[in-house]
Amino acid sequence: MGQKVQAQHPNHNTLEGHNMLKTVELCFFVSGDWLPVDHGYHLYAAVARHLEWVHDNPDIGIAPLRGIYGGNGKLLLQPWSRLIIRTPTEKLPALLKLAGRQLDVDGRRLRVSIPTVHSLVSAPVLYAHLVTTKNGDDETRFDAEITRQLNQINVAGHVERGARRTLSVHGRRIVGYSLTISQLSEEGAVILQAVGLGGRRRMGCGIFFARKESELR
Repeated sequence: MGQKVQAQHPNHNTLEGHNMLKTVELCFFVSGDWLPVDHGYHLYAAVARHLEWVHDNPDIGIAPLRGIYGGNGKLLLQPWSRLIIRTPTEKLPALLKLAGRQLDVDGRRLRVSIPTVHSLVSAPVLYAHLVTTKNGDDETRFDAEITRQLNQINVAGHVERGARRTLSVHGRRIVGYSLTISQLSEEGAVILQAVGLGGRRRMGCGIFFARKESELR
């Protein structure tokens, strides 16, 4: 996939439903040794065990932790590893209750410390490690759905589908792809970070970050 998506008239109900204008990024310092590389579902489950309301809140996005690959499916956590949650501002007080908690992520311990709060910042190029859609294992249908969703939120940009990736959920392999979107307007980049694309955002999918060219792989 390599195409320019032109913005159409936005669906304002969709944008309001995602609370776009009030979305912020909550970054928790964490400590631990390692997690499975494929930990998106398990991290979501660990957070939801402490905050049950997360189960039913589609506006929450929980990004996968970053670290260094240690082989054998292990992600080695680093001092710069963070638990990053995209959230409407009204949910900040509830999410702050995670500070000081110990999360059980697929049997691995992850200590959550004091967070910082950041506004979403525009960037001309955004990258998501994994985006999933219905019937996403079919590249043509995946591309068409991404175009439809971008038009729905009135975001224009040049879309590049990258590597095929999977997410494990209850033993089932969910197929998706990495996605790079460039040539974004300032407003479009903020909207895309707030709303995301595809499903399973609470499991780390469809969450976009600014990336250096060397990291887009």
